[in-house]
Amino acid sequence: MSIPGAVLAPQVSRGLMLLFAMAAGLSVANVYYAQPLLDMLAQDFAVSRAAIGVVVTATQVGCGLALVFLVPLGDIVDRRRLMTMQLGLLVIALAVVGTARSPTALLAGMLGVGLMGTAMTQGLISYAASAAAPHERGHVVGATQGGVFLGVLLARVFAGGISDLAGWRGVYVCSTLLMLGLALPLRKGLPMLASRRGHTSYMQLLVSMFTLLRDEHVLRIRGALALFMWAAFNIFWSALVLPLGSPPYNFSHTAIGAFGLVGAVGALAAARAGRLADRGFGERTSAAALLLLLLAWWPLSLMPWSLWMLVIGILLLDMGGQALHVTNQSLILRSKPEAHSRLIGLYMLFYAAGSGLGAIGTTAIYAYAGWNGVCLLGAAVSLLALLFWLATFRISFSSRHTAATDK
Repeated sequence: MSIPGAVLAPQVSRGLMLLFAMAAGLSVANVYYAQPLLDMLAQDFAVSRAAIGVVVTATQVGCGLALVFLVPLGDIVDRRRLMTMQLGLLVIALAVVGTARSPTALLAGMLGVGLMGTAMTQGLISYAASAAAPHERGHVVGATQGGVFLGVLLARVFAGGISDLAGWRGVYVCSTLLMLGLALPLRKGLPMLASRRGHTSYMQLLVSMFTLLRDEHVLRIRGALALFMWAAFNIFWSALVLPLGSPPYNFSHTAIGAFGLVGAVGALAAARAGRLADRGFGERTSAAALLLLLLAWWPLSLMPWSLWMLVIGILLLDMGGQALHVTNQSLILRSKPEAHSRLIGLYMLFYAAGSGLGAIGTTAIYAYAGWNGVCLLGAAVSLLALLFWLATFRISFSSRHTAATDK
């Protein structure tokens, strides 16, 4: 039934969906270019390899600040104008990195790249969710998230290839040009959405995030699942370089990074999971995704005997992780369209916490228990995620059943 005067969300065309995915993928890639370039940066700026890791830290600090202070802005300002401004600032930050002549300038530029790259990426996801009709929201978010996933995977390959040809500065020059080339398509292609600002001030917006976290039961559950999931992801990816970079493999960083391309199928899983969530199968998809996440650790543990088992494990890990990630976002964004940006920002804070905990825990475990210890830790975290989902699902199901009986 239509409501007179109601403004319905427009259908998202394939072209617009592709624009969201491409723009989000290019934006997030900027956050990850530095990881395979740390040895070059250490040499160029005469910094020890132990200390150069602060470059990644600066980028991650920028990511965290963006989630709290910039991503929520999409709920009170014109999103298309916001994307244009953030794109311009990201281009400036990339140019600062590419022309940096001192460690201070480099860190300032990396902070800006993390800040604006994350703000654009998560802002585009919430933009896509708000532009989509309710019945297609999961599919649109899944497609956009698939672009993010491919951007993360291809960032390391792109950085390695360009740096071999033109040095590490060439990577940031190319990225600056790519983002400039994105400006016109974004300006022309992004739809105009109704402003929801009302009388909400910026400070009220930030305070309201605490209210959302308190009141949104689905956000808390799905955020906790994201924390477990991204901890498991980083337990694997942070430790993988340790055995593969040592005898008997002695693989280069480029070869190790290429294993990440195996997980590109995760982008397909993300799109499919979004469609299933639209059809009301979010919980079933979650269960299947969590089982894949847990089962992945068996072939991963067999890596010392077969690299093919490593490939199979990566496929299972990425398919499960991306399917759960998109399902989480689809379920969170079903309610409160006026708060999509804040919901995405809060959800991604759980993601950031899980990523940090996983990276810290896995290196310590590997030092004491080797690859088997890493796989046991990853399996334990994945099992906790499955048990947590099962417990919360039963509580939710019981509550719905009781409410139906009372009626």
